[in-house]
Amino acid sequence: MKLPAHTKFLFIGDSITDAGRDPSGEATPWGAPGVGRGYVGLIEAWLGATRPADRIRILNRGTSGHTVRDLAARWQAEVIAHQPDWLSVMIGINDVWRQFDTPLRTDIQVPIDEYRRTLSSLVERTRPLVKGLVLATPYMIESNRADPMRRCMDDYGSVVRELAGQYEAVFVDTQAAFDEVLAHTHPMTLAWDRIHPNTTGHLILARAFLKALGAL
Repeated sequence: MKLPAHTKFLFIGDSITDAGRDPSGEATPWGAPGVGRGYVGLIEAWLGATRPADRIRILNRGTSGHTVRDLAARWQAEVIAHQPDWLSVMIGINDVWRQFDTPLRTDIQVPIDEYRRTLSSLVERTRPLVKGLVLATPYMIESNRADPMRRCMDDYGSVVRELAGQYEAVFVDTQAAFDEVLAHTHPMTLAWDRIHPNTTGHLILARAFLKALGAL
């Protein structure tokens, strides 16, 4: 596995990363879901069950509704200040979604050029400060690649793939992970809105991350 023992591993993103975390964003002694009930929590649980001696500390800094523009505004306090050894960034769903669910609100939409420029700036600034970096694509739980929003999401995912190669990051293709399962099931079995996954959907994400990290 790529993660060494005693790693502080910080995850940042939107509601998919957030997944109901409490403000601390990490495990609590009374069993509350500090890291949330989503893929981050499942990764933490897997590491705790299979590599307890490694004592890998997971921090969740996902915030519901956020775009890459919001990440930039809180990057110093939510990433740099915590001095993580490893960092995972999964952002872009809202950057795309706002173009479709609120088409008249151009002020809250993040066009792809801004998305690429902002994400690249954050990664370039942070890459020298961390031992390892994970970049994960945004996704849409929709098998029809001609769907306008799915097509747009794929374009943003291509930006992430490009930056992962440029900055020697571990690349997690979350869209491909969902597509593999969607070959056998309907999107509604994984997410009612094709975005916010149920437990099965979050396990698909967790498995994709763990595979990319060499843990599976």
